[in-house]
Amino acid sequence: MRPTILHPIHREGWLYVGIFAVVALVLYWLAGDWGLFVGIVLTAWSAYFFRDPVRVTPTRPGLIISPADGVITSIGPAAPPPELGLGDTPRMRVCVFMNVFDVHINRSPMPGTIKRIAYRPGKFLNAALDKASDDNERNSVQLGLEDGRDILVVQIAGLVARRILWWVKEGDGLAAGQRFGLIRFGSRVDVYLPDGVNPAVCLGQKAIAGETVLADLSNGEAARQGVAQ
Repeated sequence: MRPTILHPIHREGWLYVGIFAVVALVLYWLAGDWGLFVGIVLTAWSAYFFRDPVRVTPTRPGLIISPADGVITSIGPAAPPPELGLGDTPRMRVCVFMNVFDVHINRSPMPGTIKRIAYRPGKFLNAALDKASDDNERNSVQLGLEDGRDILVVQIAGLVARRILWWVKEGDGLAAGQRFGLIRFGSRVDVYLPDGVNPAVCLGQKAIAGETVLADLSNGEAARQGVAQ
């Protein structure tokens, strides 16, 4: 169990771990051992939420890797975020929903150069809902690929999430699987695939950031179908 539970804590999480530790002391002062127990559980959950595990990223050219941990909740055509200025022609979109127990570090799906970053404030609806893509706070990243095409990665805040973070800027080059951002406390990441590329995942499938192959630029097979069993 040790390799799957104990991971480094991302630097963005240490403040929250410290806050919950102080809360634990306050609860102990107010409610004794029971308060301390609740505070320790909250502190441990905070450390677990901000864990930043090492991932083994496939490096074969053409692979599109999941930028987030979570469940594939939607696959289908959708217009890209208008703030990117890419028109309203639908692209194949894969949505990965992260609950509060998933790793929330976001990673680049492919090697490329950031052409544009566009942040848009919005609501905090349940990120699992389809309309969250239109209404919620989001940050959109347009990643230019070597062959001239691009791929879009959209961080979307959720019902509990209250801040989207990214530590990259336009013009930066990213490697496949490289960390580029984080969303706090439950959220979603949408990936818009290049034209003509079908997803290699199915609805309900669990994705692992930096490891799960969402699609393959060199694969012309039809979209995959799956069955829960």
